[in-house]
Amino acid sequence: MGLFTNRGFQPKRPANPKLPPGQYETTDFPVLTAGPTPRIALTNWEFRLEGLVEEPMKWSWEEFNKLPMQDFNPDIHCVTKWSKFDTHWRGVNVDTLLEHVKLKPEAQFVTQFCYGGYTTNLPLADLLGGKAFVGLQFEGQPLAPEHGGPARLVVPHLYFWKSAKWAQGLRFTATDEPGFWERGGYSMYGDPWKEQRYRDDDDDAASASNIRL
Repeated sequence: MGLFTNRGFQPKRPANPKLPPGQYETTDFPVLTAGPTPRIALTNWEFRLEGLVEEPMKWSWEEFNKLPMQDFNPDIHCVTKWSKFDTHWRGVNVDTLLEHVKLKPEAQFVTQFCYGGYTTNLPLADLLGGKAFVGLQFEGQPLAPEHGGPARLVVPHLYFWKSAKWAQGLRFTATDEPGFWERGGYSMYGDPWKEQRYRDDDDDAASASNIRL
């Protein structure tokens, strides 16, 4: 017996389990910024850990590059709905940085602050256990300024605006303090698997988690 279909019918392709809802895959690396791209001379660059730490810590570019480096191969997901799979980075695990400071017990959140004035927030737990790194190289080359070079934080399990470009440091806080986009109504957390793009999406996700069947 032959197989008959309606004209124009296209079989539905199986969903890619690596692709969060509402996203599409791209091989490009789109450039999206909230303002002009800062150009930081490496002789003036530094990275700081401050806030709720016993003693603040900072590194020059030369010192930072002497820290143990690792290769990372994450998928990344932008709030503008593109996802890029199997990217290749080299940088310093945030866990490695935190070996150089003692956090105070009340430190539960982090504000990323950057050259150019950008900030974004996230829970401290989302930087620990190999979940985040400071990327210095992308696809075997120094990280280009338009993609956040010379260094950007990469938190691949959250939407990519939480991976702050032109990283200058991490400030540890007791409360979750909204950053640049969060003050404009974006999600305080930004989970791509829950489509937490805007503040209302946080409320929807919380409500859904309270449903009991």
